[in-house]
Amino acid sequence: MKFGFVTCVQLGLSCIEEIYNIGGQLDVVITLKDEKAKSKSGRIYLDDISSKHSIPLFKINHINDKETIDLIKSFELDWLFIIGWSQIASNEVLESVKYGCVGMHPTLLPLGRGRAAIPWAIIKGLDKTGVSMFKLDEGVDTGDILGQVEIELDDKMTSTVLYNLVDQAHITLIKNVFPTMANDKVKLVEQDNSLATYWEGRTPKDGEINKEMTVVEVDRLVRATTKPYPGAFFRDGDKKVIVWSTSFVDKVDLESISFKLRDGFLIPQEYDIVDNE
Repeated sequence: MKFGFVTCVQLGLSCIEEIYNIGGQLDVVITLKDEKAKSKSGRIYLDDISSKHSIPLFKINHINDKETIDLIKSFELDWLFIIGWSQIASNEVLESVKYGCVGMHPTLLPLGRGRAAIPWAIIKGLDKTGVSMFKLDEGVDTGDILGQVEIELDDKMTSTVLYNLVDQAHITLIKNVFPTMANDKVKLVEQDNSLATYWEGRTPKDGEINKEMTVVEVDRLVRATTKPYPGAFFRDGDKKVIVWSTSFVDKVDLESISFKLRDGFLIPQEYDIVDNE
């Protein structure tokens, strides 16, 4: 079996490292050109690992460029991992590999197709989420499943912790599924579209706390949008209070920083105060 890997973030690099930890190998790795996406969160470079394992490394502008597709075809790959990559692969890319392209999504598909999976899992008060490895197709997170890892949630889970658990689940999936792919024993499971849900993208403005919200709703919002996300916030005059962690009380004294909710008061524990935008 011949494998390729497309990534430009730390999570993808961790998956590549795990492939070699379990005795696997890649025939090519592809990443962005050095000057692109320098400010992208988690942006990494693959020069060291490609040199260490003598993997051909190619740097591209876009996954759908003709020269990139011709490059992929030239390696006659059986499988191509596209993980930690914001560019959506075209159907021509998906068809340039014998068995297909593989992605990861941080939910238990078909639940939570779409975006902002980590915050939504907390905001919705789910008791579990996970990561799915799936075959990419023309839909949004609709392809056949190769494997899944469940992650239990509780009413203390923050996005900071869940983000790290999701990262580890990616590595676990590589460890569990890659050998079956290498031995041509992978089992594809079709998603049950009748159970599918779709989660919309979120923006920093969606983190605003208002007085009609309950303590439970705000608690989930704060835990869901804390670091590495932009944070929940409320407005205090010409200032904005960004809340990273909080507590709740029934009564407050006049000197404390607080925000009145429908059924209690928010008391910021870790927070920043900035000018209103």
